[in-house]
Amino acid sequence: MKKIAVLTSGGDAPGMNAAVRAVVRTAIYNGLEVYGVYQGYKGLVENNIKKLEVGDVGNIINRGGTMLYSARLPEFANPEVRKGAIKNLEALGIDGLVVIGGDGSYRGAMALSNEMNIKTIGVPGTIDNDICCTDFTIGFDTALNTIVDAIDKVRDTASSHERAFIIEVMGRNAGDLALFAGIAGGSESLLIPEKKEDIDEVVARIKAGEDRGKKHSIIVLAEGVMSGQDLAKELKERTGEEVRATILGHIQRGGTPSAQDRVLASRLGNYAVQLLLAGESGRAVGIQNNKLVSTKFEDVFGDVHNVDLSIYDVSKQLSI
Repeated sequence: MKKIAVLTSGGDAPGMNAAVRAVVRTAIYNGLEVYGVYQGYKGLVENNIKKLEVGDVGNIINRGGTMLYSARLPEFANPEVRKGAIKNLEALGIDGLVVIGGDGSYRGAMALSNEMNIKTIGVPGTIDNDICCTDFTIGFDTALNTIVDAIDKVRDTASSHERAFIIEVMGRNAGDLALFAGIAGGSESLLIPEKKEDIDEVVARIKAGEDRGKKHSIIVLAEGVMSGQDLAKELKERTGEEVRATILGHIQRGGTPSAQDRVLASRLGNYAVQLLLAGESGRAVGIQNNKLVSTKFEDVFGDVHNVDLSIYDVSKQLSI
């Protein structure tokens, strides 16, 4: 192996730059040429590929987002579109490809791995933490800290105005962000897709707090359950009290990556290159019990991501 490329795809996540930096510097350390693919799979198809040197990834470990940019390209699911991308890689003599992203990015990487002689490794980069076969994904910890900081600020207003506030967080159909933020932020209730909680139970918990003198409530809501506005409307109808919803939105994706995300991204990026050097392909890297692991793409898609419901049980006990 003499040349490899790296791209970021899908939604950006804090720590992606740290992963890119790790891939580039590990590759150069091991005598490889490394190329950056700009704008994800779109750039792969349009041949927006440039050689990277050590200095090109200097001073990016602390930056959020991705220096390689990202773009959606649904057409990449078409084999004919992928053929153009493969030709561009082959024309440059690229032997390996590291794809940093989430579920959709992995599917594109798996397709390329099956269709070309270029070895492909996936690195989990998504704030949703919804990738199977890894305990944590790059960006999750930073997004979680952003949410908890927001909860702390909203609680000041909730307390001052003696109201219930809903914090709607990202995560698509995974409840990890809401679950961890709910317990870290001391929420009175949390709703996640994996554990259907009756709205009546949320109402009962609000009233139980009021009965013991509590004047406000924080409810953390995963976007995969319902919208914050819909929940606020329903709670107001059942309690007769004003309920406000705060939708954090894309603020959760931005910002300086946490130390944990920087370390995780650096380890996973380095490991991805090590796997390519060892001749591996069609695999996703991850971390389990603080140990680096790799899993076949087919097994990643064949498994189901599950949240740790023991944390949910802890939250229920602590929010009495």
